[in-house]
Amino acid sequence: MIVGLIVLAYGLGLHRQISFESLVRNRAAVDGFIAGHMVAAVAGYIALYIAVISLSIPGGVIMTVTGGFLFGPLVGTVAAAIGALTGATFIFLIARSAAGDWLTRRAGPFAAKFAEGFRADAFNYLLFLRLTPFPFWLINLAAALFGVRLSTFVTASAIGILPATVTFAVFGAGLGSVIGMQEAQYKACVSAGRAGCTVNLNLSHVLTPTLLGALAAFAVLALIPVFARRIFGRKIDNPPERL
Repeated sequence: MIVGLIVLAYGLGLHRQISFESLVRNRAAVDGFIAGHMVAAVAGYIALYIAVISLSIPGGVIMTVTGGFLFGPLVGTVAAAIGALTGATFIFLIARSAAGDWLTRRAGPFAAKFAEGFRADAFNYLLFLRLTPFPFWLINLAAALFGVRLSTFVTASAIGILPATVTFAVFGAGLGSVIGMQEAQYKACVSAGRAGCTVNLNLSHVLTPTLLGALAAFAVLALIPVFARRIFGRKIDNPPERL
């Protein structure tokens, strides 16, 4: 059923609607709705975020930046984190219950041993993957197929997505003047009857080498306990011989 919904979403072109151009085109209506129905707007945003993650639609960064822009850095961060985590958990549970046991039984010795090793340090591995630009949907499926516990998956995911979520939401909260300028240019282009009117908002301003380097450093730190257990475990298992 989920695969069918994903195919339908892409067939209808819904993945192209998750864009800053859609935000600019509908900004007046969105701002008006938020002004009169703040709670419903946040709930609708979270529901849309869950759908985006559940259907593996590429747009998590845009959704998070938009959340910060629409609701401010605090509410935007919380709403985006709830949406991302809920969507990821939803897919994780479905994959684990629908195919996890079957694939585990069908896997060969190497795959079974790899899965066992992953489960032994699942928290650190998941934290590492969440802090790196690894495909979000693939991490959800891998954790499910490797038999990671739900509590471990939720905790590691919640911590791992937080740094990037805060950064993107804060970035979005400061886009008021930029979005306003893009909206004016877009409307002027449409009014002039020109074809190919687009919104030119470049996320490279937030995806800086400094941010990527900081996330990479956090990711490496997440694996230090794993390396330490491996090294000290070998020393305990193979103590040096006395002279």
